[in-house]
Amino acid sequence: MIDLIVAGGGPAGLMTAIHARLQGLEVTVVEKRSGPIDKACGEGLMPDALSRLQAVGIDPDGHDFCGIRYISKGKVAEAHFRSGPGRGVRRLTLHSALRERADDLGVHTVTGRVTEIHHGNGWIEAGGLRARYLVGADGLHSDVRRILGLGEDTTGARRFGVRQHFGTAPWSDFVEVYWLEDSEVYVTPVSHDTVGVAVLGRAVLKLDDAIARIPELAARLTQVPRVSELRGAGPLFQRVSTRSADRALLVGDASGYIDALTGEGLRLGFAEAEAAVNAVVTDQPEGYEHAWQKATRSYRFMTGGLLWASSHRAVRPLIVPAARAMPRVFTRIVDSLAA
Repeated sequence: MIDLIVAGGGPAGLMTAIHARLQGLEVTVVEKRSGPIDKACGEGLMPDALSRLQAVGIDPDGHDFCGIRYISKGKVAEAHFRSGPGRGVRRLTLHSALRERADDLGVHTVTGRVTEIHHGNGWIEAGGLRARYLVGADGLHSDVRRILGLGEDTTGARRFGVRQHFGTAPWSDFVEVYWLEDSEVYVTPVSHDTVGVAVLGRAVLKLDDAIARIPELAARLTQVPRVSELRGAGPLFQRVSTRSADRALLVGDASGYIDALTGEGLRLGFAEAEAAVNAVVTDQPEGYEHAWQKATRSYRFMTGGLLWASSHRAVRPLIVPAARAMPRVFTRIVDSLAA
């Protein structure tokens, strides 16, 4: 019997497996897809996420950025990271780097999918394997979460995201966020000759329409070649009752998600991966919920507040002017999300 099954071979799952091997555990990743896995995401690694990767021997290629810039109707507010740079990294590049490190450490991977979970005295079965513990890291629409019955109803207004890459040199060392009346457009430098453009919103999202509504962005991108497929994701909000059940733990998007507004998905997933492995090593799964709450506290507070403000017509237009008028406050908020 092995120590740990990880359901899901994306960044959160691979980081879990890497931490497990560094702690001397025998771990197998169960993933239904082969090769590097692409996903619609902003691709900006916050400084803490980058530090966590480097701490386990991963330093992915990309383009460093120094902070966050909000733009709306000619008004600009920007905040530099005080803890060091973040880095824009293509999702395929990040996944390949994580996969290579996991292979070097002896992580075993099998092609498959978790469709049933069975518990016993001191063991758990999933994906045709038996282990002491299971970590569900299988994304927003987690099968593990569904099978365990840990998801909750998320009816109501739903937000989605789309993303595509453009073959042009980055024009800024910031992640730029353009605030429209009903959506946000993110531009992330991911290499010396590529930027990623993502749109978040509630309506049916059309990337070209969103770009066309921002004259300065349209002028930069209209004649630029697309260098990746258009990808979408959502609904983003996923409510979860608790992050563990007996010998199963949830990490990453599977553990619950509010929104991608603040770009913290990978930072949180990496922190949760380490916390989950610590719970396995100490044989104290009941402590993981507290660790999860602590790791995600600033994200839940800041992202929840920003999402509330952005969803109110009277408040949304005030977000960028307020950030511009209070630069120190804006910098503190950005730092709390980045560290």
